[in-house]
Amino acid sequence: MRSFKAIGKQVLLVGFAALGLAACDNDNDDPVAVTPPPPPPPPAMASYDVTVTNLTNAQPLSPVAVIAHRDGYSVFTIGMPATAGLENLAEGGDNSMLIMEADADANVLASGSGAAPIGPAGSETVTIEVLESDVPSLRFSVSTMLVNTNDAISGLNGVDVSGLAEGDAWTGRAIVYDAGTEADTEAAGTIPGPADGGEGFNAARDDSDDRVTMHAGVITQDDGLATSALTGQHRFDNPAVMVQIERTD
Repeated sequence: MRSFKAIGKQVLLVGFAALGLAACDNDNDDPVAVTPPPPPPPPAMASYDVTVTNLTNAQPLSPVAVIAHRDGYSVFTIGMPATAGLENLAEGGDNSMLIMEADADANVLASGSGAAPIGPAGSETVTIEVLESDVPSLRFSVSTMLVNTNDAISGLNGVDVSGLAEGDAWTGRAIVYDAGTEADTEAAGTIPGPADGGEGFNAARDDSDDRVTMHAGVITQDDGLATSALTGQHRFDNPAVMVQIERTD
């Protein structure tokens, strides 16, 4: 028979072994929960409402293109040929290519389009957001077509709004320019607006100048041009468009 002392010693050994197994079971193999750092705050933004008002008697405006940019970008330059995007706008009222051209320019910060044509005395507002850090160099350009013409455009090119504080607004008026891409015949079938319902964009440039200039105005049936699709109500004076740029945030 084994002695009590031997039995006690065995019990102690078994106990130590059990403790060793328990220690192994509680090893640090379990994954440790790590709390991820909070996401960085979103960048501060500045918001602007650009409101375009039609000042003409009977010249609907095509949906406007609104472009926020730094110095170094312009929709057009007087005396230079129009881009393909400006030609599309000036002849057919489609601003999509002009906006696409702008978005591809490194100096362009944001762009937007009006939802619909703007009738005489009507207006529309397009909201644009830019980074607060871009405000010190911020400029806006606005472009639209007078649709009862061959290729007349109006708008503002590179308005400096860097000094506008929240709640401030800048208001200006725009004259009419000739895109120089289509001859100003005013003939039936050549004007896309409701006065004629004729052809819009045509890739052929049949204006002999092929450069952007101030527009000389339209010649109508009431002026003695029998082939004109326009009447005296389609004449326009300068300015033709009013633009208000308000910083709202």
